[in-house]
Amino acid sequence: MTTTSSSDNHFLAQAVHDLGTALWFGGSVMGIAGVNKSGQELTTGIDKVRVASSAWGRFAPAQWGGIAATLVTGLQLTNSNKGRLALQEGYGRVGAVKAALTVAGAGATAFAAYSGAKIGKLAEQQAGADGGLDVKDATLPSSGTPAEIRTWQARQRFTQAAVPLLAGGVVVCNAWLVQAYRPASTVKGLLGKLLPS
Repeated sequence: MTTTSSSDNHFLAQAVHDLGTALWFGGSVMGIAGVNKSGQELTTGIDKVRVASSAWGRFAPAQWGGIAATLVTGLQLTNSNKGRLALQEGYGRVGAVKAALTVAGAGATAFAAYSGAKIGKLAEQQAGADGGLDVKDATLPSSGTPAEIRTWQARQRFTQAAVPLLAGGVVVCNAWLVQAYRPASTVKGLLGKLLPS
């Protein structure tokens, strides 16, 4: 009987990794397309910001859970594939790109959350007694949006857009790595390492 640690079967780690990355990617796209725009129908600017801030805050534990799953199982999968890293051409390079994208995506997620918190704090400080604040939605300014809020909105839009691109890159790299397990890919990778062109 073979155990998971002594075989080439890492089903559970791969499944958790893929589900974590899917949660991270899908949640970030939904947030940009839905959460940020959810307050547009509201009449007061402060409520537009509050609705988005509340939704992102509620999603944050799930999002960070997805990121943690991606990071932890990614390390586990890398550790269990030391032989491929050493012997199969391209495997280590794609693995390194995937790791870099994961770390960069986690950093972008953190900065986007920080930007959102800054927008929320500034909005509360600058909104009038009636909740008046001139914004289109949580991340889009209007002509009358205060300059500091406008600056943080731009930072948040940029980093929020970067998150699904980086998480999507993790998915693409992971697809390549999984396909590298196919016998033909393994043989080709070994020959490429042994017989460089």
